[in-house]
Amino acid sequence: MFKLRTLPYDLEALEPYMSAKTLEFHYGKHHQAYVDNLNKLIEGTEMAEMALEDIIRLSNKQEDKQSIFNNAAQVYNHDIFWNCLRPTSAKMEVPSALLEMINRDFGSLENMLSEFKVAAMSQFGSGWAWLVKEGDKLKIMKTANADTAFLYGVTPLLALDVWEHSYYLDYQNRRADFVSAIFDNLLNWDFAAKNAGL
Repeated sequence: MFKLRTLPYDLEALEPYMSAKTLEFHYGKHHQAYVDNLNKLIEGTEMAEMALEDIIRLSNKQEDKQSIFNNAAQVYNHDIFWNCLRPTSAKMEVPSALLEMINRDFGSLENMLSEFKVAAMSQFGSGWAWLVKEGDKLKIMKTANADTAFLYGVTPLLALDVWEHSYYLDYQNRRADFVSAIFDNLLNWDFAAKNAGL
């Protein structure tokens, strides 16, 4: 059975850009609920012994397993999302090898961030924006609801949650302000570089 992974920082570590109150609800309530629901749905089935990614693959596009997919994929997506953020006290630059790839594939870091922001802002309703690696190339993509990037044959490097529960307590309906706050202050570039194999 699955357990909620421990955050890699304290609840207050992302303030003032993401409040401890938001983390209490988003991580402590929403993410915990996905874990709890998944465990209930797979209890006593063959999936109870499977890896999370295998559960997602097996339940993907299966009408009778839609609830399993939604909860499993949201557990996976959130596990990535929390690691894509860094405490405000940790000032990190983009690792040089990753920056070289970004410059090669997007022209500049600014171009990449701009494209990422467009993906996050243009996702209608709930979903996710991603920086991914496809083969040796970086690209931006978005997925709706619980859909997850790795199902498309890519390696997720960064994920941004644009469900309303991700930002509503701090930013109300101002998704653009939330996206800018994350991009300007909280992205964990070391995590992205590690996922890229750099």
